[in-house]
Amino acid sequence: MSTDPLAPLLELADVGDALSSARDRVDAALRHRALRRQGGQVAAEANLRAAVASAALEGHPHDREAVRAGTVTDPVMQGALRVAGALGDLADRWPKAPRQVLARLHVLAATGSVPTDALGRPSADAAGAARLDTLAALVAGDTKAPPLILAAVVHGELLALRPFAGPSGLVARAAARLTLICSGLDPRGLLAVEVGHLAREPEYVGAAGAFATGTRDGVRSWLRHYAAAVSQAADELTEVCEALTAAPRP
Repeated sequence: MSTDPLAPLLELADVGDALSSARDRVDAALRHRALRRQGGQVAAEANLRAAVASAALEGHPHDREAVRAGTVTDPVMQGALRVAGALGDLADRWPKAPRQVLARLHVLAATGSVPTDALGRPSADAAGAARLDTLAALVAGDTKAPPLILAAVVHGELLALRPFAGPSGLVARAAARLTLICSGLDPRGLLAVEVGHLAREPEYVGAAGAFATGTRDGVRSWLRHYAAAVSQAADELTEVCEALTAAPRP
């Protein structure tokens, strides 16, 4: 009988409590009354905020309102917008063909930033390819770990591997969001977790580096950061919903 490779992560100190708290915040945010009638508006806003934050984490910060107005032509920002807009269409394919979806995400993210012949092509490094295969198997069902655990591992592994040329971080963050969507934790893609990462950017960078070491403390640091980022995304979702509720209707 095989052992779930991610099961031991729940035994790391404070991780279970942090993830449980984050899940509670998400569940509360997703019950907001604004989502009954204005869910489409909220989803569009979440995608915009996620894209702006993801581009900033990739070293391409831009004013959100300028991006909303369509005046930002930076290819990395445009790639982040394409990625955010495609998650709904890619969600069904993610657990069935994760390698193909990753390649598609890279095409969306990196067009205009890397040569055409590098788009959608992961590194040929044998060790990296083996780890990518293992990650794909987890996404396809080789684990029964909670969605937040799996999303955090997907994100952390792709940041550590950086299997694609150019803005590979956009791919890592999008893949983690896809995991939350497909797991049913955030089925409508309303959590802009990237905003939580950006708000805690030094911690994000440090925890990602710690995760890459593969040590228990390093993985624990990353999982706790991820729970905090998700909690912040839930709070941001509530703020967006409250603003829509308070806004006068035309």
